Amino acid sequence: MPHNDKPVNGHDNPSFLDLLNQLPPEPPAPELHGTTLRARLRAAWRESWEEGGFLHQRWEEVFQARHGSWHEAATWIKTTLLLGGLSLIVLMLDAAGDVVTAVLKGLSDLPATHGGDGSGLWGTVDHPVRVFLADQAAHLAVAPAALYAFWQLTGLLGLVGGFLGNAGARIAWLLFGIGSLAMIWSAAPAGGRAAATGLAALMWALASIFALRGLTLRPIVHNHPPQFQPQFNPALHLHATLPVPTPAGDDLGPDNVHPLQR
Repeated sequence: MPHNDKPVNGHDNPSFLDLLNQLPPEPPAPELHGTTLRARLRAAWRESWEEGGFLHQRWEEVFQARHGSWHEAATWIKTTLLLGGLSLIVLMLDAAGDVVTAVLKGLSDLPATHGGDGSGLWGTVDHPVRVFLADQAAHLAVAPAALYAFWQLTGLLGLVGGFLGNAGARIAWLLFGIGSLAMIWSAAPAGGRAAATGLAALMWALASIFALRGLTLRPIVHNHPPQFQPQFNPALHLHATLPVPTPAGDDLGPDNVHPLQR
């Protein structure tokens, strides 16, 4: 044991290093074994689901958002929904682009078809369309068969979608009919141009019975009763002032005393 040079009261003065040596040794840090770590994780999971815990609060916010409005929802819920919606839109656009590319490629690979001599009612309408598309395809980087197949596909989708009540399909059906009449008028023989165009217009009108089913030109008027209807209730109010009755003990007051007459 080291000593100081000057004793105090006859006793040795211990050194500061001796005091440090007398402190108990620090316990070693506990090692996190696999069992201990899993136990702590399970305990943390249970505590987070208790009332006031992190996961319990998030679940309560989700439950409240189901019965509330968009503005009352938590910020993290609105952010998650917006990001998920944007991701879904991007995926749908990417898938739609692939589908459209595959359809157009399939239409371009179709073999060339011939419209015959244009005999019959359908041939009178169909043959001018084939001739017009073949003449236009000579100036374009697409096959005439692809243009004709796309024209047929547009008419089919417009007819079916219009029958189901889709507004976009009905617009496509109208454009399909107007374009078909223009092509027939342009490519039909000069002598029978009017007859071919008129026949095509009649066929298109008959098919429009199904494509434009339920469509009306009458304006739809919705008569909704007002939410607040003021009511007028006439009433007559009369304001009358009633005299206050005099108490019985006030009859002998000073004002009611009269001198005696002899």
